[in-house]
Amino acid sequence: MLIISNQVFISDREYEISAIRAQGPGGQNVNKVSTAIQLRFDIHASSLPDFYKQRLLKLSDQRITQEGVIILKAQSYRSQEKNKLDALTRLQELIRSVTATRKKRIPTKPGKGAKARRLDAKTRRGQTKAGRKKVRLD
Repeated sequence: MLIISNQVFISDREYEISAIRAQGPGGQNVNKVSTAIQLRFDIHASSLPDFYKQRLLKLSDQRITQEGVIILKAQSYRSQEKNKLDALTRLQELIRSVTATRKKRIPTKPGKGAKARRLDAKTRRGQTKAGRKKVRLD
C-alpha cells in the first residue's frame, strides 16, 4: 500500500510493476539480469479522488501518456528491490506534487527610493556619455 496523505492510499493492485533490462554500462550483469523496474499506474482506473485525477491529467509531464497512464522507469540501482522502492517513491512524489497549491503572486510596484535611484543612474549615465562628445570652440 502506497500512502499519499492521511486519507488517500493506493493499493498494490492499482499499479503494475514489471522487471525489464536496464540500459547503459554494466558488463555481463546488465545483459543477463532484469534489474530495472517499469511502473505503470492508470489514473482513470485508480481510487484517487477526482481532485487528484484532474490535476494529474492537467500536468504536462512526459511520464503521463495521453491515455492517462503514468509510466515510470527506475534503473538507478543494481538491485531490483531498490529500483522498485525508487519507482514507488517517485510515483508518490508525483501524486503529492499536485496537491500543493501555490500562492497567487501579488504584483508589486517599485517604491519611491527605487524610482529615484533609477533616475539618478540614468542622469549620471547621460552625463558620462555627454562628456565623450567632441569639444566645440565657438
